[in-house]
Amino acid sequence: MNFWDIDEAIARWMYRYGRFLLRISLAIIFIWFGALKVVNISPAQDLVTKTVYWVDPKVFIPILGYWEILIGVGLLFRRLIRVAIFLLFLQMPGTVLPLFILPNVCFTQFPFGLTMEGQYIIKNLVLISAALVIGGTVRGRENADPLVKV
Repeated sequence: MNFWDIDEAIARWMYRYGRFLLRISLAIIFIWFGALKVVNISPAQDLVTKTVYWVDPKVFIPILGYWEILIGVGLLFRRLIRVAIFLLFLQMPGTVLPLFILPNVCFTQFPFGLTMEGQYIIKNLVLISAALVIGGTVRGRENADPLVKV
């Protein structure tokens, strides 16, 4: 077995299992982050409270936590992926609000110098991209890519 055979075997394994592992990973993240909000130990609580200042955080943060848990649980079950992706895309605009409402909290130097809070928000681009990849599998087209030889 030469390098190219090994490379092809590894790439084939990643192609075959990558989307499944991405879905499970995303589910874990949403369940975990949501649960932290529900039990009142989320590091994002202060940011959420300052961003959505017009809603009582004692009410809003647990609701947001349960919302995120629903997204995560929905991602665990193929039949619920569409619902989970829908809930995720309803939630994501709210996650970028601090960039506009609290720029002093998100940036050390606008527009590229991010604080930890800013980095926490910008990483949501990866979550959105992961949701797009997972959403692309709901119709069973995960092997429809003509550019990938499996």
